[in-house]
Amino acid sequence: MKVRYAETDAQGVVYHGSYVVWFEVGRTEYCDAAGYPYARMEAEGVNIVVSDLEARYRRPARYGDTVRVATRLAAIRSRGCTFEYRVALPDGVVAVEGQTVHLFVDRASGKPTAVPEPIRAAMTGFAGG
Repeated sequence: MKVRYAETDAQGVVYHGSYVVWFEVGRTEYCDAAGYPYARMEAEGVNIVVSDLEARYRRPARYGDTVRVATRLAAIRSRGCTFEYRVALPDGVVAVEGQTVHLFVDRASGKPTAVPEPIRAAMTGFAGG
């Protein structure tokens, strides 16, 4: 993706919070490619919510850079999962590495629920990038 001016800060580098948005883009695209987009999960009564987030900033990205967000499913547990992310600069150098931990939540009750088997199968069966 191309870094937009609005994603940068006064120092001329990508604002740290922009990477969190890029993690979400990577995660939702992973779910789409795996055949289980967020809209389908929601229609089936499940939300996937962030319970923890980590980011390690290595090198700055700048306005106009084209970065690549690689996303992978690192773990899946009974009621949640973990995604890992690598944001690479045009020369392949890693700008940011991170992970998000998620819980699956029943939309009606708002309480954590087991990962539905069809979602588990789709996510583990996809070798996303």
